[in-house]
Amino acid sequence: MRIVGITIPDNKRLKIGLTVLYGIAQPRAQMILKAAGVDPEKKGSELTADEENKIKLVVEKLKIEGDLKREVASNVKRLKDIKSFRGNRHARKLPSRGQRTKTNSRTLRGNTRKTMGTGRKAADKK
Repeated sequence: MRIVGITIPDNKRLKIGLTVLYGIAQPRAQMILKAAGVDPEKKGSELTADEENKIKLVVEKLKIEGDLKREVASNVKRLKDIKSFRGNRHARKLPSRGQRTKTNSRTLRGNTRKTMGTGRKAADKK
């Protein structure tokens, strides 16, 4: 089954398989399947054509994949343009939701050390 140009895995249960779409996690996948009237425990290969169409109709009403990515990117760009604190944090590639940065910000920053005092000091020459 293909939705919005993305192939849904046939060997996984639908409530897990729908999560390959950007913007759909398990709670939203269960909501979609409930609205379409399809059993969440079914696998993609067990679906009938009618059930596939019902799922596609429900998913097409939601904002997912490219539209959602564009909206998120425009929101971040707006924060940068108005020079808000969160926008500055995004621009500097630092955590924007209050996490500490002295340690434990490797996910966003990578393994580079950009803050002052975190690099190794040069050995004193005698």
